[in-house]
Amino acid sequence: MEIVKKVEIITNSLELQKVFKILDKVGVSGYTVIQNVIGKGHRGRATDDLETHAFTNGYVMSICTAEEESKLVEAVQPILKKFGGVCIVSDAKWTRH
Repeated sequence: MEIVKKVEIITNSLELQKVFKILDKVGVSGYTVIQNVIGKGHRGRATDDLETHAFTNGYVMSICTAEEESKLVEAVQPILKKFGGVCIVSDAKWTRH
């Protein structure tokens, strides 16, 4: 098993393309995305009951090295500050075949 960092980002769906570009720039090789994430945070409820995706959230999960994690967290901060959301980092173990 390899020790890695698990990074989870939840932000406005319209900002996901910017998050993907940041992941590429930092050198993170892969990620998983879940669209139309609903929930409640400090900015209130996020729902998916409108025809537009302007008010929905997306969830991005990725695994990276500690060095990539620090660059990623720093680069995603402006998006989270402007549009809301969270970035959660945890230690993980990765097994790949």
